[in-house]
Amino acid sequence: MVLNLVLRGGFQIRVISGSVKGRRLKSPGNLKIRPTADRVKEALFNIIRDRVPGSIFLDLFAGTGNIGIEALSRGASMVVFVEQHYKTIQLIKENLGLTGFNDYATLLKGNIPSCFSSLGAMSYKYDLIFMDPPYLKDLINCALSGIDEYDLLLPGGQAIVECSKLEDLPLEVNKLRLIRQEKYGDTILGFYMDI
Repeated sequence: MVLNLVLRGGFQIRVISGSVKGRRLKSPGNLKIRPTADRVKEALFNIIRDRVPGSIFLDLFAGTGNIGIEALSRGASMVVFVEQHYKTIQLIKENLGLTGFNDYATLLKGNIPSCFSSLGAMSYKYDLIFMDPPYLKDLINCALSGIDEYDLLLPGGQAIVECSKLEDLPLEVNKLRLIRQEKYGDTILGFYMDI
């Protein structure tokens, strides 16, 4: 199983639904990014569909911006994208330009866990937080701990983790508790709430 794909220019990423449905996003070229597969993205948004319109959305480990842009297309009021690499941030900017969502997005350059102090200083609280950390790098607990420590979720909000089926999702991280888990091929989605 390949966990880190080097995607070539011919790889197509598209917006599945909403105001810019069908819009093709710029692919990562030679960057080592593993965008969320359309099948997993569609399943994710089927689960959270009623929570997205009007939401404030945080896309951690944002990669191409694929998930946050899908949220904007489906009516999220704002998305904060967090990425650590300059070239990847440039790719997100280009994809926001292609979709016309520049005015609804904030980009933050930083890695986990150092970005959490910047996120805390922004004083936003989020309805939905999505994270797709590099597989098998032990970043899930760290990211969930930062979300809890900086109190980033609104009451009733959810943090969603995409990970490999080879990883074990923690049942609890501080006040965040795993409330749902779904498997799609080699990918798992875990849903956490502050209980």
